[in-house]
Amino acid sequence: MVNIDFLSENEFTFFDVETTGLDPHYGDRICEVALLRCKNGKTLGSFQGLVNPERSISSGAYAVNGINQRMLKGKPIFKEIAPKVISLIENSIIVCHNAPFDLGFLHAECRREGIKIPASPVIDTLILARRCFRFYRNSLGDIALDLGINIAGVHRAMADVETTLAVFTRFMQDFKVRGITTLEEIFSLQASSRYQRPKGLSAIPPHLEEAVESKKPVKIKYVSAMGTHSVRTVEPKEIVSDRDYLYLIAYCRLRNAERNFRLDRIIEISPLEETDGQSGRKLKHQTRANKLRQYMEAIKWQK
Repeated sequence: MVNIDFLSENEFTFFDVETTGLDPHYGDRICEVALLRCKNGKTLGSFQGLVNPERSISSGAYAVNGINQRMLKGKPIFKEIAPKVISLIENSIIVCHNAPFDLGFLHAECRREGIKIPASPVIDTLILARRCFRFYRNSLGDIALDLGINIAGVHRAMADVETTLAVFTRFMQDFKVRGITTLEEIFSLQASSRYQRPKGLSAIPPHLEEAVESKKPVKIKYVSAMGTHSVRTVEPKEIVSDRDYLYLIAYCRLRNAERNFRLDRIIEISPLEETDGQSGRKLKHQTRANKLRQYMEAIKWQK
């Protein structure tokens, strides 16, 4: 563990959920939860388990996390596991990758059951990645790949918790080299010491959010209402809500027209790599990733 005082003085709870869809405001629920509480490199407690969401899982969510209705049969509802979840996050610093997504769902579940969530400071590794590093892409898996972190069971709650812990540790290692050694400095880097759900839509996956903000063409894998998979090149414009769903409004090159894509049916999004210079771009990514790995490995762990 990196020798930074606040890491040994405080308890951290790494938290992740898998869900039936993208936004609790539109009825989506938690279907798996995982927490890992640590202090000074030692595990103090953990919990992982499937949760009966009391609703169906969208095709897009199933394509990502592989959780189906059969797996959830007979599992506890959220209310039954809530006391364990609350006990693990209470009096700790919560660490998530894309905190508005995970904590947005947690708040929605607890609000539904009338459960009070203790106020906790939050460190969001996605925000730190965007503001303090230059990764090829900022999804948890891509960051782990760039840092040479081995991952398994991607898009399952405990696997993502363990990956978040590894990424967080590497970030703290790098910050120590930069002379950033206090909790206040970490909160300053992400411009907030406590989680506050942003106004508007906050459960948007990082890749999609970045695509909408940049307005650059991207490739998406999409599942139609009939279950047909297709790959589209689209130019994102905005995300809107209509009754019970969220939609990406984008120009579709395949149809040569503007189209609406339901967010819970987009199962993958990736930057567009044009034919010209495609191999060069990939080589540049690999070269930069290798340099970053070498740099991180060169930093000695201190106890």
